[in-house]
Amino acid sequence: MRSLDEEIARHLREASAAGELQQAPSYGKPLAVDVGWDETPEALRMPFKILKDAGVTPPEVEMFQQRAKIREQLQREVEGPERDALERKLNELELAIALRLEALRRNAQG
Repeated sequence: MRSLDEEIARHLREASAAGELQQAPSYGKPLAVDVGWDETPEALRMPFKILKDAGVTPPEVEMFQQRAKIREQLQREVEGPERDALERKLNELELAIALRLEALRRNAQG
């Protein structure tokens, strides 16, 4: 029984022999580097790339998007209990983001 790597290699050889690979627009060119690739810890690059290619947003990115929305709401809210609630929510979210990023850093370091 062949391993997954051997099976992939076989398919690539067949596609190359049939000329399928050479028809790709990116054939023979370096792969484009995604934004943030260099800043992403090496151990997390492939998992994040797989998520991105699958159309799945990592929870950390969703947290950043939520933070941006709260900040926009705060700019519109002058004062009062709603502003206080938004500020508390923003503080809690920023703490959660900091903790999550620290956990990712620690896991990426091994």
